[in-house]
Amino acid sequence: MDKNEGQQEHHQFIPMTSITSGGGIQVKEDVYYYTDQIVNIGFIGHPDSDEWVLVDAGLPRSAPEIKSVVVHRFGRNSKPAAIILTHAHFDHVGGLHDLIQEWDVPVYAHEQELPYLQGKKDYPEPDKTVEGGMLAKMSFLYPHEAINLGDAVQPLPEDHQVPFLDDWKWVHTPGHSPGHVSFFREKDSLLLSGDAVITVRQDSFYKVLLQQAEVNGPPRYLTTDWQAAWDSARRLADLKPSVMISSHGSLMEGDKLTKGLERLVQDFEKLAVPDYGKYVDKGKLH
Repeated sequence: MDKNEGQQEHHQFIPMTSITSGGGIQVKEDVYYYTDQIVNIGFIGHPDSDEWVLVDAGLPRSAPEIKSVVVHRFGRNSKPAAIILTHAHFDHVGGLHDLIQEWDVPVYAHEQELPYLQGKKDYPEPDKTVEGGMLAKMSFLYPHEAINLGDAVQPLPEDHQVPFLDDWKWVHTPGHSPGHVSFFREKDSLLLSGDAVITVRQDSFYKVLLQQAEVNGPPRYLTTDWQAAWDSARRLADLKPSVMISSHGSLMEGDKLTKGLERLVQDFEKLAVPDYGKYVDKGKLH
């Protein structure tokens, strides 16, 4: 892709962070995630392998930090076989343009996310009026415009296979965005839930800062379809994951995860859906 193509890159610094920023966790031998301020970026593949995949691309200006993690984990001059996106919100594609300019690797996303990645359609504006804490009130700062990757991005395979990751399947989990996907590996019940289900109350500055762990629905200020979000939470709970890495918050596993997902699905309207906001219509939820 020509670096001068009509890319609307998100350059502004986002004024939020957490105590886990700048650190990484090795979950399995071939699964590692790194926290860029308040969002987790996945690296799937053995460190001694030439074939690995990057999951999401962090906040604006994150490309140098991501490349530093790559050097540390996979070695100098290493690059992924592909970049796989859970969705195209600003905190998941912030370093994407710079990374593919250097690496020249394919990008995959759900077909319903492609308009936001090919400059054809902007996301709805974040809802600064939604019930929630300081980060919800600050959401007017967050970019919602499309970026334009041209033909560097392509749809995920219709058979739910994940390119270059034979053991993984993608699961359509809309609500937070139309083409949001999560990733599941059945052999060890490992789930990358993206923003469909997260493990921190994302609209609360205090809880994000300290990363207080609790199973939650998607970030309120960018979620536009709460019925779909509830259905997606049910879909992920039905997978019965033993370990979950969400895009916001800390790793969760075992009984705490199981009970947290069960409680979220049962009480989704109370726990996840805000009492008010321009994308909320509680009367139609079931």
